[in-house]
Amino acid sequence: MKYYAIIVAGGSGSRMQNKIAKQFLLLDGKPILMHTLEAFAACPLNPEILLVLNIHQHQYWEELCKAHSFTIPHQLIKGGDQRFHSVKNGLKAIKGKGIVAVHDAVRPLVSSALISRSFEAAEAHGNAVAGIPPTDSVRKVLFDGKTEALNRNELLLIQTPQTFAIEILRKAYQQPFRNEFTDDASVAEYSGFTIHIIEGARENIKITYPEDLEMAAILNKKGS
Repeated sequence: MKYYAIIVAGGSGSRMQNKIAKQFLLLDGKPILMHTLEAFAACPLNPEILLVLNIHQHQYWEELCKAHSFTIPHQLIKGGDQRFHSVKNGLKAIKGKGIVAVHDAVRPLVSSALISRSFEAAEAHGNAVAGIPPTDSVRKVLFDGKTEALNRNELLLIQTPQTFAIEILRKAYQQPFRNEFTDDASVAEYSGFTIHIIEGARENIKITYPEDLEMAAILNKKGS
């Protein structure tokens, strides 16, 4: 079986209050994105890595790779206007069948064990989407501004990797973009596929705000 990883790096960094796109911010001395690619390179299934990046950032990324002597093999793909279009561009670069994991570039603490489990589960079930139960109480905001409590035991916080048999994801991404498509699971589900959930990891955080980067640094040191 052939395995692939599409790493989606489309963040602008606006919520990080930083002019540098968040995937390029330093975590323990090197860009977040490099940690993410290293995690997939460490997977025993040896996935082929495709990095989807805004075309205007390709040269900057290549300069960073030289500066940090970063040599992990990967194919650089032009990003799209939305995450949906970026993933679609990544899929176009894959020929033939196999299993593909789609992962947020700014989840650098994903473990090779979780990556391997996602590939194996997708091979068995057609797809595998990482998720964890919330620990906080959860409320829904209603149209009138009021809120109502939800049962957190019926909810999951969805992460990446989100991993699929390539033919399933290709079929799902043939449909037009919709605003409801927030991740690959929502795209596949709208196409009629049932989503298979696997257990994610608490440390597999998405770096969105400055405090997330601080937490990632602590977790990274703990895991090293």
